[in-house]
Parts: sequence; structure tokens; C-alpha cells
Amino acid sequence: MQALSRRGFLTGVAAGAGSVLGGASTADTSVREKLHEFDYSDVKLTGGPLKRQFDLVHAHFLGLDNDRLLKVYRQRAGLPAPGEDVGGWYDADGFVPGHTIGQYISGLSRFARATGDPAAYAKVNALVEGYAATLGPRDYPFASAKAATTWPCYILDKYEIGMLDAWRLAGVAQAKDVLVRVIRGAIPYIPDHTYDRGPNSPKQAPYDEPYILPENLFHAFEATGEKEFFEMGKLYLLDREFFDPLAENKNILPGKHAYSHLIALSSGAKAWQMLGDIKYLNAIRNAWEMLARTQQYASGGSGPREAYVTPGEGKLGESITSVHEHFETPCGAYAHFKLARYLIRFTADARYGDGLERLVYNTMLACKDPGGDGQYFYYSDYHPQTRKGYYHRKWPCCSGTYVQGVADYLLNLYFHGADGIYVNLFAPSEVRWSAGGVPVKLVQSTAYPLEEEVEIRVEPEKPATFAVNLRIPGWLAGAPRVAVNGKSFDGPLRNQTFAAIKRRWKSGDTIRLRLPLAFRTEAIDDRYPWMVAVMRGPLMLVALDPSADLHATPLTLPGGLTRAGASGDVFEYLEGGRRVSFKPFHAVRDETYNTYFTKLG
Repeated sequence: MQALSRRGFLTGVAAGAGSVLGGASTADTSVREKLHEFDYSDVKLTGGPLKRQFDLVHAHFLGLDNDRLLKVYRQRAGLPAPGEDVGGWYDADGFVPGHTIGQYISGLSRFARATGDPAAYAKVNALVEGYAATLGPRDYPFASAKAATTWPCYILDKYEIGMLDAWRLAGVAQAKDVLVRVIRGAIPYIPDHTYDRGPNSPKQAPYDEPYILPENLFHAFEATGEKEFFEMGKLYLLDREFFDPLAENKNILPGKHAYSHLIALSSGAKAWQMLGDIKYLNAIRNAWEMLARTQQYASGGSGPREAYVTPGEGKLGESITSVHEHFETPCGAYAHFKLARYLIRFTADARYGDGLERLVYNTMLACKDPGGDGQYFYYSDYHPQTRKGYYHRKWPCCSGTYVQGVADYLLNLYFHGADGIYVNLFAPSEVRWSAGGVPVKLVQSTAYPLEEEVEIRVEPEKPATFAVNLRIPGWLAGAPRVAVNGKSFDGPLRNQTFAAIKRRWKSGDTIRLRLPLAFRTEAIDDRYPWMVAVMRGPLMLVALDPSADLHATPLTLPGGLTRAGASGDVFEYLEGGRRVSFKPFHAVRDETYNTYFTKLG
């Protein structure tokens, strides 16, 4: 890629954008939100499978060797470079040299903020300081010439989120200065216009994705006040090929690269906040519906071989036996988490919480635990008789989104608005906030989604009036029940809404919620209505150690399914002497499994 001068690039940005801030500021973007996220430090997981994975990922990434992560950068800068080579995608001659250091810094910053762990804070500081020392007088941010000529936008976006999170979450003051240096140092190597990934991409950067840049460029403007970052954010919005048709409800997703276009929707969401142009809100809402109706497996994942399919042609059904790379899991889940949270914040619509819940339990939580040296889960495989495994190359892209996405469990659980708190996911956890100036703690105790009961204890420091809004899932087959201090709640409990319980709360007040769980099946697409997955609540169940013919054998599902014992995560299908054990997909470790089945009739 031909290098551009910084001055020439920024002059072109200002001229091409044609406008200044258009009313955006560093303080007013939340006005477009009906609900707001909590800080990582406000929420704590206290048990269950989400906490198990959260703690494991915290420890795993804390244990990565700093010298190894910095080595490829130090080598490029001509500095002493101790430590072993990282290998895989990450090395100087790897597929994407040095690509995930920003995401590791970002994820560790989130864990530091969430847990208060001094070791996590120290590691973030050391990585930022070590990386900054390699930039040199020209602020060259990349690990190698290959990275700068093949992936500059893709990698720059990761550097940005690393420095942003190190500064705003881990308190590393140097990171804000490094953020500015990195963006300006990358300018000679990134395109002076946006374009879509595909056959028309420039030959110098065939894999690059400039359309993913706006979200973090807008965040960089908010953090630094540097107006050129705001203009750059506008420059890289993929309007003509992406947001404009989506805003008009034209489904242009088929053939698009699944992860990068999904994460680009977060740039549309941030553009709605920053620019106030309704087309961006319309585009992301329409895209969500297109994904839900035409692209998703029962897990919530989408994009076989990382591409969206053409609806109405049975492509999802065909993919079950033709490929093994059904969903790029940590990357796709992380991007979908972000889109869901943006939409919940903008609309306060519980249906986005339903989608987020499905994704949490069947995609990110279902990842195989990391291996010892760069081995990470990449694709979820829904092919008959398959197993979970690691990607064939070490240190793939999904290692970076894995640490970020698991940390974001805390953001997915609760939201707050003018009227009170919104309970979006049901998991053992605590959240603290202030209601009308009164400090409040809310505590969830539950074995959901294996069990139906959720207990929520409200603990204000003194009596306070506010609403506790509970998400009522859309998949419920029976009526939910809510009781407050043993007395039945008589307000509306409609599926796919938030039920508002507003009262004067005192410490020890308790809500008991019952969400009836039942087995059901979901067809993969309209061309294969008989090819179904088994669901129980938000959980996708898979058959363990299946026979070779099971996927093609007509079954009476969901009939014949029962729980194997009074509790636990094993279920059984019994019919005509056939016995098959089922488990939630997230609970599968090394067993062989089937995801889709032939439904009788």
C-alpha cells in the first residue's frame, strides 16, 4: 500500500467530510439511550457456569508472558527481545503479525476494572509501556511490514480498543497519549476512503476492513477531543454499500463476511449516537431482524465459513453436512453481544435481551477452554458426529475477542434507566447502583437456566422507590410467575417484555420469579423444516455419543425427552428401545455430539 503523508490525509479527511462536529460532543451521546450500561466494577458474578469461565479466562490471560507478546514488536524496533517466539498467526511471518495485543490489553483492562486485581492492573500497565517503547520516532504501530500492507485497518482497530480500555478502565495515563500516536502513526498505511471487503478490495490489502474503524475512532475522539478522529470516523462509515440499503430494509447481507460486517454494525450504532442520523438506528435494527430470521442456527450463531447465506435456498440446512466451520464463535459472539447491548440501550426492547441470552449460553460459554500454548476455540461445529477442538493455527483472532467477550458477561446482565434497574440475564450475581441517591445492592440466586426459579433480593441502604424490571423471555410456553415477599405480583407479565415492579423497597425485600422450562424444537430453515435442533429455555441441547445414523433417523422430538434425574444437566430421549443422552451445548467437553436431527412428520 502506498504510504500517505499525515498532513495530506488529514486535509483530505476534513475536505471530504465537509462538516465539523455537527452537534456531537464528548458529553451528550447518552441522550439517545433509554437505558445505560453499568460499569464493570458495579457487577459481580457469584456462581454458576458463567463465573467458572470468567475466572478461568481471567487467570489464563493473566498468565500470558509479557515478553513473548512484545517480542515481535521489539524485534521490529531493534530492541532487546527476550522470551520465546509466540508462533502461529502472531509472529512476524505469521498470518496476521502481532494482531491481538490490543485485544489482550483491552480484555485484561476489563478484568482489572471488574475484579480490582492488582496483577491485572500491573500487567496492562506493563504491556502498554512495553508496546509504546517500540513505536519509535515515526510512531510506527505495526509488528511488521506485512501487517502494515495487508491488515492495517483491522489491526489498528484492535490497538485503539486496547489503548482506550487501558486508559478508561485500567487508569493507565500513558495509554491516551499512545492512542493518539498509534492512530497518527497508522495514517500513512490506511486507505483514504472506505470500501467493502470483497473482490473489489485493493490488491495491497485484500483482507482489510476499513469499515470496522468508525466505532473506536469516535471513541478516540471522545477520549482525546482530537477532531480529526471524529472526521475519520465519518469517513470510514460504509454508507452506500451497507448502511443505506439496510436502513431501507434491503437485505444485502448474503455473501458478506460475517464477523466484520457484524462488528461494523456497532460502528453504525456509535454513528447514531454521534451524528443523530436515524438511518443508522434503522440500519442496525433491520440488520438484527435479518440475522434472526434468515441467518441464525439454534445457537444464535451465524455465518457458515464466515459468510452470510442467501435466504430461502436452504443454505443453512445444506451447511450442516457440507462444512464444519459453522460459526466463528468468540469473534461472532463478541460482535453480536455489542450489537444487542446497543439496541437494548437505544430501545429498551426485551427481544434483544432474548437474543443476547441465547448467544451467551450457546456460543461464548460453549467455547472449549484454552489450551496451554496458543490453542483456542474458533469455530462451533454443528455437523453430525463431531467434537469441539482447537483451531489448527495457534493464536488466532478469536483469542482476542474471547477475553473481551467473557469479560463482557458483566455488561450483559443488567442495565439501568430513569425508572430503576433492568434485569436482563438471570445468573448468580450482584449489582450495585444508586436509586435517587440511595445506594442499593441487588443479589440474584439461581440455578437457571437448568432450573426455573430465580430469587432476587433487594438491599437498599434505606427505603427507596424505584422499579425492578425483569425480562420475560419470548420462548416461554407457560405463564411466568412473580411474587414479591411471598405475595403474587398482579402486574402485566407479557413475553418478550420487561415486567416493571415499582414500589418502595426496603432491605431484604425478595422477588421470586419462575420461568417455566419446556422442550421444543427449532427448524434450521424453511427449506429443511424437518431438520431441527432441540431447545429447553434458552439452551440448545445436543446428543452425546450419537450413532452414525442418528441425524438421519426420524425421531418424535421433542416428545420422548425427559430429564435424567431430578436435577443436573443430562436429559434422555427414549423411544422404541432407543436411548439417547442430551446435554446443553455449553456443558459438552470432549464428547462426540450431534446438533441437528430429523423430526418425524
